[in-house]
Amino acid sequence: MSPALDAADFSAGDQRTAQGLAYRNDTMKQETIDRIRKFTSDRDWEQFHTPANLAKSIAIEAGELLECFQWNETDFDVEHVSEELADVLVYCRNLLDELGLDEDEIVNSKMTKNEAKYPPELARGSAAKYTELKQQAREEAE
Repeated sequence: MSPALDAADFSAGDQRTAQGLAYRNDTMKQETIDRIRKFTSDRDWEQFHTPANLAKSIAIEAGELLECFQWNETDFDVEHVSEELADVLVYCRNLLDELGLDEDEIVNSKMTKNEAKYPPELARGSAAKYTELKQQAREEAE
């Protein structure tokens, strides 16, 4: 079952649109972060949460998420996708904690770099890597 999301799927306060698509204003709530931390602490799993172990766990769970779409990109189980995505997010949260990183800070830092690599006038509508985009721009300028 493929979810066709539109504005009706979101509450009025949680809507924003970009290119006709509706998005939720999804920031992980502190209550959820605290719940993840408590889950880990209650089981004494911090001892296993090295950056390398958490990075491997993210990759493993991302593979399980990808598996949801292995043979069909349009007919998938949204509940299974959400469970695998939740696993990825929990491990990401744990890695942020382990490294003492702030998600807003690192995402904004990376977005600044991406915006420089992929200016809209070169990247709009293209899936090319930034090095290819710059090469194409050089060739067109010649």
